[in-house]
Amino acid sequence: METSKAIIEVEGLVKRYGTHTAVNGISFEVLKGEVFGLLGPNGAGKSTTMEMIEGLRIPDEGSAKVAGYDTRKDLRKIKEVIGVQLQSTSLFDLLKVNEIAKMYASFYAHSVPIAPLLEDVLLKEKLNDRVKNLSGGQKQRLAIALALVNDPQIIFLDEPTTGLDPQARRTLWDIILRLKEQGKTIVLSTHYMDEAHILCDRICLMDQGEVVALDTPRNLVLSLQSDSAIEFRVPAEEEATEAERERVLELLRKVQDIKQAEMRKDVYVLYTDNLQNSLLDLIQQAAVHHIRFADLQTRTATLEDVFIHMTGRSLREE
Repeated sequence: METSKAIIEVEGLVKRYGTHTAVNGISFEVLKGEVFGLLGPNGAGKSTTMEMIEGLRIPDEGSAKVAGYDTRKDLRKIKEVIGVQLQSTSLFDLLKVNEIAKMYASFYAHSVPIAPLLEDVLLKEKLNDRVKNLSGGQKQRLAIALALVNDPQIIFLDEPTTGLDPQARRTLWDIILRLKEQGKTIVLSTHYMDEAHILCDRICLMDQGEVVALDTPRNLVLSLQSDSAIEFRVPAEEEATEAERERVLELLRKVQDIKQAEMRKDVYVLYTDNLQNSLLDLIQQAAVHHIRFADLQTRTATLEDVFIHMTGRSLREE
């Protein structure tokens, strides 16, 4: 990034719906030119947070500034410098792709040429196709193109790859990374940890309307103090009681170089910064204590592990 200047400043944002607090006093800054991720499970408050920053919802408390403009006082100016792809974008099905792009461009005093824009999002061959005939991935790329017609400094993408197949997701990732190369600032909400890890310079982990951590993907994973994870199950007949599970966990915590041992549903998860030593000692201890493994696997620690460590639940929980 060329500069570390904050282009978005969020201070103590709160949003309530009756007795439910959707966003509970969150604060953060987004730096110019970065991809900033809001990562959390469904219902964490990601979309509500973005909508308050965009000026689509009025916060009950707190403030937000976008490119120096206050969202309560300078909404017209903010609309000139941002582009928004909503979580659910309603498009005019009977319009052609180039027609809807031109219509959106007409809403702004300044807009970019339509044909190159649609080519950039890989819709060059679909210019004269009706929106209703596009695939899910093509509609998402069109939604991003519509968010770019005014050449915004800041782009908000609200779960842009939800529901897409792996190839369509990868295509959108490439488009987002190209936007970053062009110097755009991107605020991206997602509940996909791989997406956040690949795309984001920094990640704001959210849960139940609050910020639970904010750092680079690498630093968040390093906060576990473990490079690797070992996972396995113990056949049900060997762990019939809670006392048996606790006995196994106590044994696992004594395995060489294990930093943390826990159980998620029926899977034991061990974190280590020395995978080889831990794995060898684990096998030896299992033989001594007559513990039988099933589905043993090793992997690199992930953002999912960070989230579970901090909240006690999975990013994928509803």
